[in-house]
Amino acid sequence: MIRLGVNIDHVATLRRARYPQLGGADEPDPVRAAHEAELGGADGVTVHLREDRRHIQDRDVEMLGRLARSKLNLEMAATDEMVEIACRLRPHTAMLVPEGRMEVTTEGGLDVAGQRAHLRDVVRRLREAGLIVSAFIDADEHQVEASRATGFDVCEVHTGPYAGAFAACGGDFRRAELRRELDRVTRAGEKIRTLDMRFNAGHALNYQNVGPIAALDGVEELHIGHAIVSRAVFVGLRSAVAEMKSIMSRWALESGRPA
Repeated sequence: MIRLGVNIDHVATLRRARYPQLGGADEPDPVRAAHEAELGGADGVTVHLREDRRHIQDRDVEMLGRLARSKLNLEMAATDEMVEIACRLRPHTAMLVPEGRMEVTTEGGLDVAGQRAHLRDVVRRLREAGLIVSAFIDADEHQVEASRATGFDVCEVHTGPYAGAFAACGGDFRRAELRRELDRVTRAGEKIRTLDMRFNAGHALNYQNVGPIAALDGVEELHIGHAIVSRAVFVGLRSAVAEMKSIMSRWALESGRPA
């Protein structure tokens, strides 16, 4: 059954726009957003606790750890500070991502192959704390192999290039560039499964482009944030999540996979 993890970082971005100095009654509250997402059918909630705390705050992660009723996925940089926080709060999954100070959202996958020694130690510490550990990587079989050698349980394939090609081609799969990007994700997913890791995907997925990714053989979970929070402005978060889950399930079912 394909699962949906809803990234609620942009709820915190909206909060910060009105309350740059956070107090105690600031809104919208990401914790309440997680509850609404769960009521809409979310199978998990994702937050990225950045080193500069630009949106999600420590308090948010702590409250979500206590109050979320679905899986909590913590995106984090592979730093000592973040490892200590993850080991203390113990989310269900820790997903290691690259982090840049000037980026709006995570751009590009983690270079696991280029920093194996450091990441092997980070993964070991997180796994010893009882966490499932995921790597956010580009659709590159070399990075998949490095992730397996480093000890990751999950690879989440970066679907940004696919989403960009989908937009540029107007969703026309007769265009070679769009087929090429979907094939890259497909091959990476096949390699992940061959190496006995879990295959997830995410980044820049929306209501128009999510279907072909949801239909891929063996993909277990999609992480989607901006599109759902944007849709929620018009229909509410609960409905926005339900709509996305319905699209994903329909494509998975039509592909012959369990919805």
